[in-house]
Amino acid sequence: MVHTILAVPGTWHIVLVIAVILILFGGKKLPELARGLAKGLRIFRDEMNGVKSNIDSAKPDIETPPAEQKKDDAETRRRGDAEM
Repeated sequence: MVHTILAVPGTWHIVLVIAVILILFGGKKLPELARGLAKGLRIFRDEMNGVKSNIDSAKPDIETPPAEQKKDDAETRRRGDAEM
């Protein structure tokens, strides 16, 4: 028997969770909790963006290796010879 009921929360599950949260914290405390959560998520997002920019700035510019440049030059010369 597969328990798909637990995999996707239904409407009654969501209503039950909201009711439990209201009972535990009360209506006056919920806006304060939401503000704190939003502030924490904002700080986390800013830090992640900072880490990404640090990683991007630390990567050296990738240039074509000399072996590939010689290969490209040889192909260019062959094309030039073929056009003449």
